[in-house]
Amino acid sequence: MNAKRKAFRWTASIALAAAAIIYVVPILIIIMNSFKKRAYISLEPFELPSEKAFAGLENYAVGIEDYDFLEGVGWTVLITVGSVLAILIFCSMFGWFITRVKNRVTKLLYTLCVFSMVVPFQMVMFTLSKTADILKLNTPWGIIIVYLGFGAGLAVFMFCGFVKSIPVEIEEAAMIDGCSPLGIFFKVVLPMLKPTYISVGILQTMWIWNDFLLPYLVLDQRRFQTISMTIQMMKGSYGRVDMGAIMACLVMAVIPVVVFYLSCQKYIIKGVAAGAVKG
Repeated sequence: MNAKRKAFRWTASIALAAAAIIYVVPILIIIMNSFKKRAYISLEPFELPSEKAFAGLENYAVGIEDYDFLEGVGWTVLITVGSVLAILIFCSMFGWFITRVKNRVTKLLYTLCVFSMVVPFQMVMFTLSKTADILKLNTPWGIIIVYLGFGAGLAVFMFCGFVKSIPVEIEEAAMIDGCSPLGIFFKVVLPMLKPTYISVGILQTMWIWNDFLLPYLVLDQRRFQTISMTIQMMKGSYGRVDMGAIMACLVMAVIPVVVFYLSCQKYIIKGVAAGAVKG
């Protein structure tokens, strides 16, 4: 048995290492090409930048100055922070309410939230775009409401799972001490929801920061562009593409979310496990 276990562990380690390499290599190629001159990116895409091909930080400067990359970063930060805060606050309160108040309406609401996770985005994207235009949600502030709707399914599911693990006697004791429902939530329940808050926040941040299709369909592109939209718009007329600037902007776009994920990844498993209990 020990020999079989060791063989299995070695096989699993090799398979995971190979998978890690497959994921890491494209990122390394992008970083490597971001320091090359435009012509050499197509001629030598898989080679380290030579003395002739090395462009230094020129591609990064072009991306920032010529394509308004920093403006895209600003809109992306606003949308991401606003959307994640809205999802965390409203979905945690909603999850707590429908878990504690058990009737047909709350059961239906919970079912709808879970069902929303399996509905393909492509089924609603054209209707969503038209509705957003009619309701004037085609701004960075309006799209926060749209993200709240799309992110509510997973968030409510995780918050409900965690709330079921909290003894209701704690809340009853706070009620006896004179706490209002809002006081019970913010003073008693919310501090205990920290693991799920962090996990939901990480998952939603990575999704919203990297999202391209939803802002592309909803936002007024003449006034507002996220990072993903800015990079997409770098493709000029007649098929002209500044690959150097695109590579540099991709690196700058990936770094913040990678750093954020690596600094918070230990909380993901804790939050997912805490939100997976059965009531």
